[in-house]
Amino acid sequence: MTRYRIARDLVLTCVLVLSVGSNVFAANCRDLPSESQLRAAMLASVSPTAGGLFNGARMWGAVVNRDGELCGYITTTTDPTQVWPGSQAIAKAKAYTANAFSLDVLALSTANLYTFTQPGHSLNSLGQSNLFNTQALAPPAGGGGTASQQITGGLIFFGGGVALYRNGKVVGGLGISGDTACTDHEIAKRTRDNLGMNPPGGPTADDIVYSPPDAPSVFAHPQCINTWRNGVKLAGEKPESYPPGP
Repeated sequence: MTRYRIARDLVLTCVLVLSVGSNVFAANCRDLPSESQLRAAMLASVSPTAGGLFNGARMWGAVVNRDGELCGYITTTTDPTQVWPGSQAIAKAKAYTANAFSLDVLALSTANLYTFTQPGHSLNSLGQSNLFNTQALAPPAGGGGTASQQITGGLIFFGGGVALYRNGKVVGGLGISGDTACTDHEIAKRTRDNLGMNPPGGPTADDIVYSPPDAPSVFAHPQCINTWRNGVKLAGEKPESYPPGP
């Protein structure tokens, strides 16, 4: 009888711990979309005007809460191995970055941070401050995995990461990766809009800036292959201009 009671108590303790952990996770991520909602919003964003190599059809998407904890991640394809495996970590890092450097009064996409972090600019070493935690990765064949409620870290300074808002307050970040950086941003922007989680300034408050055609800006980002922005096709990335090797 004593052994039975001990075994019973252990089982009940485990159930209680799992229950508490689940409730804490749900509370920490309650303001963010579920993985099914994220996938639907991303798929609704795919179109030829997204540009890039795949029009945004082969993507990893990830969301983190305001604490930077991973709340969910998915692929838009039924076979996750048909999205670049390397993009899983990039999507998670973009979500972390956009959340980490956005405020209620200022939304900063990862695209906005490109110029600041280049050699010779004021934030050149910023990428060394929060390194990516590889324990946040899952095998691509796992179907996107289950949200793991841990801080992923990692800083990415090109297009594809945007902050998420509810009622004018930043509640987390969204990261998209799997195409060109310009298309990643376009899909992230559209996905956030589909989710109804835009910043107070609207869906383009932290939009990508290209110089040209835009005026020179410290927030500028290079154009990519087959670049589109808000339904308008731009000139695209310039051909190779460096001198050939010997």
